[in-house]
Formats: sequence, structure tokens, C-alpha cells
Amino acid sequence: MRLAFLVTLRETLEGFVTTEARLAATVVLLTAAAVTALLFTPRAVRGAHRLVRDRVLANERVPVEMSELDWRFPVNAIVRTLQFAVVLGGGLATLVVWGYVEVAFAAVAAMAATLPAFAKVLTTAAIVAGALIAIDVLEARLDDYAAESDAINQHQKGIVFRLLQLAVLAAAVVGGLTVWGINLGGLLVGAGFLGIVIGTAARSTIGSLIAGFVLMFSRPFELGDWVAIDGEEGIVSDITVINTRIRTAGGEVVVIPNDRVANAVVTNLTRLGQLRLSVDVGVDYDADLATAEAVVSDALAGVSEIEDNPPPQVIPKSLGDSAVVLECRFWIDRPSAPKRALATASVVRAVKTALDDAGIKIPYPQREVTGREETGGFRVAEGRGEPPGAAAPGAEN
Repeated sequence: MRLAFLVTLRETLEGFVTTEARLAATVVLLTAAAVTALLFTPRAVRGAHRLVRDRVLANERVPVEMSELDWRFPVNAIVRTLQFAVVLGGGLATLVVWGYVEVAFAAVAAMAATLPAFAKVLTTAAIVAGALIAIDVLEARLDDYAAESDAINQHQKGIVFRLLQLAVLAAAVVGGLTVWGINLGGLLVGAGFLGIVIGTAARSTIGSLIAGFVLMFSRPFELGDWVAIDGEEGIVSDITVINTRIRTAGGEVVVIPNDRVANAVVTNLTRLGQLRLSVDVGVDYDADLATAEAVVSDALAGVSEIEDNPPPQVIPKSLGDSAVVLECRFWIDRPSAPKRALATASVVRAVKTALDDAGIKIPYPQREVTGREETGGFRVAEGRGEPPGAAAPGAEN
């Protein structure tokens, strides 16, 4: 049926044999093509686009992200493509009217030969557009999930989105290469050898990379936490997939590879929001221990830098060489290195002042020297205790 239509169309167009008829037919064809391209095509495409959009958005089962897409981006391309096709058809018909049938058929044959490549281009463009839409939808869904859930923070959300983005783009690249008939087997073999070379040359970096993902999802600490890692103490300022950066109280930035962090003992000093500190103080053995404990407890109660709940405690810790050691335990809220230093200094000042006011001695280190009992102790030999140049007892002047 289509072939018969084309034959009839050809015979009709070739029926114009006079110049006047051909001119009239040319004017009619070009006018019809122009009117169709400029008036009817844009209206038809935009009307169909509006109808599809309204029906999609009216469907309650359609994801909310679909309403946020730019529904106008394919319209202009479709309109221009159809306009080009209408004008091209009018031009080919004009060639037939003027007797250039072979030229018209040659042009049609050339365009038919390019159709597979054109179809591949359209398919590739559709894959790219689909990948971009999928990335937008994934980002919106991930933002909603991160906002509603405590299982993932903003930093982890960024890493997950980058991974999903890479996965979608990789799938789009593979799909595009498949459309163009490129053999993926050779590429995969080359990528495998390249991966072996890179893995051998960058073992420590890959180890840090894997450890970085483990840390991000095990979450032993987060940005802003005060931590102690492998002898380094400070505020976590950045967590990447390769290393962790902490800022010390002295203003230094320490960069620790993630593989070292994963194998180290990590102490998070801010996770619970409170931190217990302790200060040891020694009192004289001659002092009344209960009185000393009460004095130190009262002193701790007056320190504003420490918490009342849990209350501070004073506990006899040990019998030292020179003093009975009392351990002062107290808590600080929203702990940080400056706050720890301030609270400790305030406790030391308060305890020292209170013990001085109570007349309780904080003894210096002392040593008591005695001789063996069976030898009668010890005594200073005669003349040993005299200062140099002094005369012995009974000596004449």
C-alpha cells in the first residue's frame, strides 16, 4: 500500500509538464511546507506535550520528583526536527515536480543510509537524558532519606550520592558503547590489567580508601567530635575516603591515613555529651581523713566550671610515700580541650585554697631514714657532724 502511494505521488508530481504548472505546484508545495512547519507543527507538539504532562502529574502513583523536572527541554528539539522534516519533504517534492527525480531518490537513499547512525545518536541521547534524570531522582530521594533518618549524616549522604552517580554514569557509558557496537570484552580485559597495575602500585592508598568507607558507615566519630586517635588528640575537622584530619588544641592540623585510624584505638571524648575528669591531691598522714574529704568536697561544690549532676566525688585513692592521695572526680558538659583545661585549673585552685584555709598540709615528698634495729640504729661518727674547721670537743685553742 505504501509503495502504491509513493508511485501515485510520483506520477502526480511528474504530471506537471508545463513551466506554469510547475511554478504553481512549487508555490503550493513550499507554502504548504512553510505553513505546516511554522504553524501546525509547534502547536501539535506543544499540545501533545501538555496533554502528556498533565496526565502524568495527575497520576498519584508518579513520584514527586517528576513534577520538579523541566518538562520543556524536549519540546524545542522535537519541533525543530519535525520542521526540518517538513521542509525537507517539500524540497524533495519540488525536485520531483521539476523533473529531478533521480536527484530526489538519490537524496532519499542517502538519508536512508544515515538512518541507522541517526537512530544510534537518538538512542545515545536518550540514554544520557535518562541517566541525568535518574541522577536527579536519586539525589532527591537521598536528600529526603537523610533528612528523615539519623542513620546517615550529610557527609555520608554526599559519599553515597557520588557512588550512585558514578554507577549510573558507568551504566550509561556501557549502554552507549553497546549501542555503537563497540566490543566491551577488550575494554574489560584492559581495565582488568590496569586495575592490577594500579592496585599493586597503590596498595596503601586503596587500603586507606576501603578503610575510609568502613569508617564512614561504622561512624566511630563525626565532624566536630573531640577524639584521641593513636596518640593524637583534637577536633575532627574533615573525613575523606583517604584520610582523617583533626585540629589540635595548639592549632595544628594532623592528617591521619584512614587505614591507620581503622587499626588504632579511637577514644571519642564528646559522644555522650559529658566527660569525667579527675585531679589527685595528697594530704598529710597526720590530717584527719574525713575532714580532708569534706573540705575538698565543699571546694568542688563551689567550682562553677564543673557539673552538679552527676555530683563531684572525693575518693581516697592510695597511700602514697608522703601523703594519702585523694582523687577528685568531676564532670564537664559539652567537653572540649579548652573546657577541660579551664575546669582542671579551677579545681586545682579551689582545692589548694580550701586545704590551706583548713590548715591541712599538702606535704612535699619525704623520706624517713632509720638504721637496722639489731645494730642499734645508726649514729653520726665523732667529728662527722662538725662543720669544716671546727675544733673537736676538749681540744685546746
